[in-house]
Amino acid sequence: MSPATLVLLPPHDPATAGWRARLEQAVPELVVLQPETQEEAAQALAEADAAYGTLPADLLAHAGRLRWLQAPQAGPPPGFYHPALVAHPVQVTNMRDTYTDHVAAHALALVLALARGLPRYAREQARARWAPDWDPGAVLSMGEATALVVGVGAIGAEVGRLLAAFGTRVVGVDARRGGPVPGFAEVLPADALDRQLPEADLVILTVPHTPATEGLLDARRLALAKPGAYVVNIGRGPIVRLDDLTAALAEGRLAGAALDVFETEPLPADHPLWRRPDVLITPHVGGVGPHGEERRFAVLLENARRFVAGRELINLVDKSEWY
Repeated sequence: MSPATLVLLPPHDPATAGWRARLEQAVPELVVLQPETQEEAAQALAEADAAYGTLPADLLAHAGRLRWLQAPQAGPPPGFYHPALVAHPVQVTNMRDTYTDHVAAHALALVLALARGLPRYAREQARARWAPDWDPGAVLSMGEATALVVGVGAIGAEVGRLLAAFGTRVVGVDARRGGPVPGFAEVLPADALDRQLPEADLVILTVPHTPATEGLLDARRLALAKPGAYVVNIGRGPIVRLDDLTAALAEGRLAGAALDVFETEPLPADHPLWRRPDVLITPHVGGVGPHGEERRFAVLLENARRFVAGRELINLVDKSEWY
């Protein structure tokens, strides 16, 4: 059997510079090409059986033999799943569950910061101002709260498990997952979202950006939310309509929000969310943590071994749904 050819598509990350040699050593049946330019990539794709990276339509047109594409992220940016890629017979796999622990820990940090009023206190610290708030209603009691986790994949499931340790009642909604999940009181179908929003003190979004989730939390759904609820988004920016969220906060319908991802990134410096004392902003860093590159390489390596052996790949994506 002739070797399979895998193309590592440009641009190349310095952190992955050694992946070509490591792949060829670990999978002798694989020839790995690492073109530096788009022109070289087009030539390499003409003989490629597989590829790693982002494959726009103009490059995909050169990939007549391509059978597998490994996406470099768990949730690639908008445009990755373009119509030509969705229509192409190539199988796509992603990097899901490579930084679950980091994102879940970040989500919990955001939740606890909101629950204890830390965004306001951080601003007071910057002004060297001693301003305690002794109102019991200024904090959210985690042991008396209900959290709605929107998306019970690997990250959402871990967020729910961690929240349950604080005594929080956790309810999930998910388009694919049902049945018992550790830490969750129940996991309901995605169409239960509207019914659950009025019951939740915390709404935590962990879903990927898909055609079905774009604009998921908009003015209509924010109007359904429990008065005084908190919103946390660690999924993808396009899930939440920022103008609608900003309006809900300005009108006092929400108690606060914590966001790691945004419709527009970077968030413009003049955006009103920057200046709200009830909002906590982190710049899309939820996945930061040790071992990320090694975990991503492990997924690529496992799939490379499976590919040359003709076995089923892990982390397969439904291209029409983008995850």
